[in-house]
Formats: sequence, structure tokens, C-alpha cells
Amino acid sequence: NPDLPWVLACVLFAFLSPVLADAEGASLLDDWQDVWLFRFLLNVLGYATIIVPGYLLIGYFKRANYLETGRGLCFPVIKACVFGSDSKSGLLDEVSVAPRSDSESSSSSWQAFKLIFCAAGLQASYLTWGVLQERVMTRSYGAGPAEEEGGERFKDSQFLVFMNRILALTVAGLWCVLFKQPRHGAPMYKYSFASLSNILSSWCQYEALKYISFPTQVLAKASKVIPVMLMGKIVSRKSYEYWEYLTAALISAGVSMFLLTSSTHKHLSTVTTFSGVVILGGYIMFDSFTSNWQDNLFKYKMSSVQMMFGVNLFSCLFTVGSLLEQGAFFDSVGFMLRHSEFAFHAVLLSVCSACGQLFIFYTISQFGAAVFTIIMTLRQAMAILLSCFLYGHAVSVVGGLGVAVVFLALFLRVYARSRIKKASKRAASAPVQKV
Repeated sequence: NPDLPWVLACVLFAFLSPVLADAEGASLLDDWQDVWLFRFLLNVLGYATIIVPGYLLIGYFKRANYLETGRGLCFPVIKACVFGSDSKSGLLDEVSVAPRSDSESSSSSWQAFKLIFCAAGLQASYLTWGVLQERVMTRSYGAGPAEEEGGERFKDSQFLVFMNRILALTVAGLWCVLFKQPRHGAPMYKYSFASLSNILSSWCQYEALKYISFPTQVLAKASKVIPVMLMGKIVSRKSYEYWEYLTAALISAGVSMFLLTSSTHKHLSTVTTFSGVVILGGYIMFDSFTSNWQDNLFKYKMSSVQMMFGVNLFSCLFTVGSLLEQGAFFDSVGFMLRHSEFAFHAVLLSVCSACGQLFIFYTISQFGAAVFTIIMTLRQAMAILLSCFLYGHAVSVVGGLGVAVVFLALFLRVYARSRIKKASKRAASAPVQKV
């Protein structure tokens, strides 16, 4: 039903508008751009002005059988964007396996050095990224020693998403040029689905910091395994092991302990916290879709850097189009020109994000997903401690215990999965006795 998205949007607005009215009264509604839901819908409308014409063009080319009848200079471009190539194999095995074979033949000291390098790179990139993210979204620029008085706050989360994506696109493009990549086979338009959900999840991630604390956001992201399990049980009829239910229960208990006992003077409003929870729910939903869609795209045998390039290409197109349509692009550039400190923070934020993605790909290719998960789980714990130290978030003893319970459960999940994988490998490699 073509009217279904509009109906859902109206229902969502009808549900949230009384809450917003109770929170700030008429003052919020007078300046509607301060309402996150309106900003979200305005961004989506901007993306639609690019997606809808693109959807119609793709449908036209497919109906017209353009792959067989097309001619001219535009034919290779249209073929790559709409149809892709027939190649679903090629150099990927050589590209992806080579690093693993090198690592297997290298010495243990060199392996240890590479592990330290990966861990240090991931920690430095994402800890710096987290600190800057909170600084940009929750503090004023141009203020005096007392930051509550004077100064301006940067409010446009979408511009930060654009900054991150344009630099990531540049890094991925240079990587694809400098290093051997498999032949690309996927239709380019298929990246747009993951790109749209990716920029919406990133927008939710930045926007949520206006309503909840950074430690709360980190814990919520760490606990997204719970909705993933629920969705798998309901939609895909998946079955889970007992330890998965146990760790999910521990994560739920730990998050509840933290949320119910830790609060700051900046986040006392129940409505404000509710808005933050709704935005974080959007982040988890969009992020889950992104990862699932990317998994589906890997059937075309592309490299991770090619995926990074394709997704960020459409992300730049969507965000810059929406920013220009809203007139927010030049407002944000003007803010950068007025506050050089913000310009430095925004660029460094983007550098950390792009470098972090490369460290992710390299770490997984060298050491596997389990080691990567352990490193990133440690990073989340350190990010909470760093945020509390730098920005003065008050955490009670029970709240701190809740954080410890969450990360204990995450480590238990990693340990249980590694044990199961090792057991299955031993069973597969065990010789079969002939009778």
C-alpha cells in the first residue's frame, strides 16, 4: 500500500506529540525545528527527493530492457548502477585470504605486534571519536569559562554524518585505487538501502546525546543483542542456546541497574529520557538492518573496502542533497567558520571514524571476529569511564555494578561462542573410523 509510510508517520506523530507538549508546552511547538521528530521527518523527506526519482529511473531501465538495447556514452554508467556485472567471483579469495596466509606463516612476536597495533588503533580511533562526539553535541562553542553562559551549540546532526561519510568515501576510494580489489559485480543502487539505514542510524546516534548521557548510549548499544534475539525468535523462528538466554538476562539486569540508579541534573526530565530511548531504539533498528543488508550484498564477492566505498558514496549523495534543500549546509559551514575549534573537532571526528573502519577490516581479516569483539567490548567499557571522568557523569555504586554485569555478560558470550566453534572444528577434523 503506497499510503502506508504516511499512515505510520501520522501515527508516530500522534503518539509523540502529547509527550512533547507536556515536556516544553507551547515553547517547543513555536520553534518546531527544536523537535527531533520534525527534523527526522524533514531529513527523510530530503532523502525521498533523491530516492523516488532514482527508483522510477531504475524501474524504467529494467522495463525497457536497457541492458540489451542501450547504447552511447552513458551505457557503462547505467549498466553499473542498475544491472551490475555478471562477475560473482574472482579476486576476492586472493585478496582476503592473502593476509591470513601471511599471518599464519609469520612469527608469534610479529603476530603479537600486529595484535597490539590493531588494539591500539581501534582504541585510539573510537575512544577519541566518542569523546569528540559528546563534546560536539553537548557543549557550547565560543563560551567563556562557565560554558552554560554564552556561546553557541551545534545542533545539526546530519552535517556531522555528512562530514564522516565524505572523509570515509575519500579514504575508501584511495584504498581501492592503491590496492588490488576484486572485480565489482553488484548493481550500485543496491548500496543505497544500506546507505539510507546507515545515515539514519548515525543521525540517531548523534541526536540521542541531546537527550541522554553518553554512558547510557554506550550501554544501550551494548545491549542491542536483546532485540536482535527477540526479532530472530519472532520473525525467523530461530532457537537459541541456554547461555544466550542467560547472557541476555544479565545484560537486561545490568542496563536496568544503571538506568534506574544513575542520573544527572541534565537529564532529570522523564519525557526527555523517553525521547532519548525512542531515538536509541531507532538507532538499533536501522543499524540491524544495515548489517543484515550488507551481509546479503556480500554474495557478490566484494571486499569490505568496496562495501565501504559504495555505502559512503550514496550516504554523501543523500546527506548533501538533504542539507542543501533545507539550507542547513551553509549554516553549518558558517558555524565552522565562526568557531575554528568546532571545525577542528568535526574534521578529527571524521578522521577517527574513517581510520576506525579500516582498523575494523584489518583486525577481522587478521584475527577473526572473536578477537575484534573482545577489543571493542573493552573499548566500550573504557569509553564509559573516560566520559564519566571528562564530563562529570555521576554513576552510583549500583549503576557501576550494572555496567560491570553488562560487560561480564558480553565477555561470556564471546567465550561461549569461541568454545562452540573450537568444538565444532575438532568434531569436523576428527578421523572417521571405518568398520
